[in-house]
Amino acid sequence: MKEHDLIDFLALAAERGASDLHLTVGAPPMLRVAGVIQPLTEEPLSAEDTRRLVIDTLKEAQRAKLENEWQLDFALQVGDLGRYRGNACYVSGAIEANFRRIPSEVGDLKSLGHSPVVDRWCDERAGLILVTGASGEGKSTTLASMAQTIARRRSVNIISIEDPIEFVHSQGRSLVNQREIGSDATSFASALKNALRQDADVILVGELRDTDTMQTAITAAETGHLVIGTMHTNDAPTAIGRIIDAFPKEGQQFVSAQLAWSLLGVVCQYLLPRSGQAGLILATELLTVNSGIEACIRSGRLSQIPGLIQIG
Repeated sequence: MKEHDLIDFLALAAERGASDLHLTVGAPPMLRVAGVIQPLTEEPLSAEDTRRLVIDTLKEAQRAKLENEWQLDFALQVGDLGRYRGNACYVSGAIEANFRRIPSEVGDLKSLGHSPVVDRWCDERAGLILVTGASGEGKSTTLASMAQTIARRRSVNIISIEDPIEFVHSQGRSLVNQREIGSDATSFASALKNALRQDADVILVGELRDTDTMQTAITAAETGHLVIGTMHTNDAPTAIGRIIDAFPKEGQQFVSAQLAWSLLGVVCQYLLPRSGQAGLILATELLTVNSGIEACIRSGRLSQIPGLIQIG
């Protein structure tokens, strides 16, 4: 196809109000607009096209990581167009990629469509809050909005652990440090453990993806820190079960007791098409831990939790 650079495609994507740009071998550049995939141009991309478009945007260390690990998450600042979250990976031996636009400003929780309960969680001094949902449902935006709410409202030390850093936070009344996996830390678990030695009050974890990270997050919440993390689950109760099931069977009863004591709540979110108009609207499933839910978690009666949650 005619040679374009990535900025050309991102500029056209921004003009059309796209949330995502996909670069796939054998297909034209594709956009996601209001939740629907559509072509940006007619000409398909070759393997040489996708490789050039991706590799030319990466730093040397990022190129090496992509070649060694065959996949890469990264953030990209593109002049006046703003910031993008990129994911590149190998598919059938060729490089393919997705670029998601990061809003220049994070809306407050109310403007995003969240319940006042989620806003009140930002005032908690200790405990664990889970933000869950499938990929592309706005978890990172919610996490960033909670961070900004806390920074504006409280005078605390906030450490955010991300892969990659998407939204750049202002300090507000707080001290805010953002650490990126790959450049500032080797893993979420190691960065989370280090945060406990950095006098952190609030710790944000981009993803609770392994047992070590989950255990450290629970321990941090138990020992006086407010920990907010994301997980990929399609409903709130599944997030609780996912954490417990990540541990060996002999340790699950102890973890259940820890989780029952430390968990403040779970918000599972979905972005749905607006009825009769363009755009998406946030729908949430909200689990606020009360004595009934705490008892269900502690005793392993997770199947009873769905009847106790709030849909918003």
